[in-house]
Amino acid sequence: MNYRSIGDLSLLISKNLHKVPHDVELVVGIPRSGMLVASIIALKWNLPLTDLASFLGNQPLKKGSSRSYKMNHLLHAQDARRVLLVDDSISSGAAMEEARQQLDAYVASGGHVTTLVAYAEAKTRQRVDVHFETLAQPRMFEWNLMHHPRLAEACLDIDGVLCVDPTMEQNDDGPRYLDFVSTAAPLVLPTIKVKHIVTSRLEKYRPQTEAWLRRHGIRYEQLHMLDLPTAEERRRLNMHFKFKARVYAGDPAATLFVESERRQAIEIARVANKAVFCTEDSQMYLPGATLGALKVSSELFLVRVRRKIGREARATLRRARQLLSRN
Repeated sequence: MNYRSIGDLSLLISKNLHKVPHDVELVVGIPRSGMLVASIIALKWNLPLTDLASFLGNQPLKKGSSRSYKMNHLLHAQDARRVLLVDDSISSGAAMEEARQQLDAYVASGGHVTTLVAYAEAKTRQRVDVHFETLAQPRMFEWNLMHHPRLAEACLDIDGVLCVDPTMEQNDDGPRYLDFVSTAAPLVLPTIKVKHIVTSRLEKYRPQTEAWLRRHGIRYEQLHMLDLPTAEERRRLNMHFKFKARVYAGDPAATLFVESERRQAIEIARVANKAVFCTEDSQMYLPGATLGALKVSSELFLVRVRRKIGREARATLRRARQLLSRN
């Protein structure tokens, strides 16, 4: 699975802006995902931005009151004679072709359209004028992960994924926690029926958890909860990631786990030997690459620290490197 985060997208755009024609006057995004890419391009190049429907309706162009942009003379969308039509990706090419055909009248009047996607497939990249990266299927983006068909094969955590985490005060394994389980504020809710919901919540909170899931319209096949008497026993056994990894590994058809905590995500990926997406840092952790990625991150951190604190801490850094090498 090829995964890209919003951070990956922003870096990709920055590195490839030179591919965009320099005479573009207006960026037109194809809703919804295309608006994300279009907005980043427009902001980086200080160009006006609009969506496809507003362009077709020749709506007035708008901007914030605190700044101006290039092409300040443009008042309405179709005053621009050279536009960039943007989507996040192309697969079959049908969506981009449909959008492009809607601009036939504009082109007939002398307008020029350049089509662009951030991510293309090898078989369809020729169907757009500009693409930034060739990315094969299966692929998943941070901005559509919770609505991706792959969720039908996924395991999802609850706290920190579907709803907020409890505070220290709420996490008392008593009346405060019971109230939290019943009333927790939702985060990003999936629009696909999920294969497994896997939570470290205790089995005794099943009725309240099921009621919360039902109230928020979350569809799922199975709800897995820890069958232990107390949270203290759960902590003593260190069961969080072990339980989740066991459920994930136990279903060969499950191909993704969505976890809220980075450390747990790393351990689940390692133990289950499958991909885990972490909402804490919006990263996809893959088996085999996890420990190497952690070591690289540690090394980069040490380089930055050395630049800041200079010679006085060189000895401390050497000891830190020795500890890292042992781990």
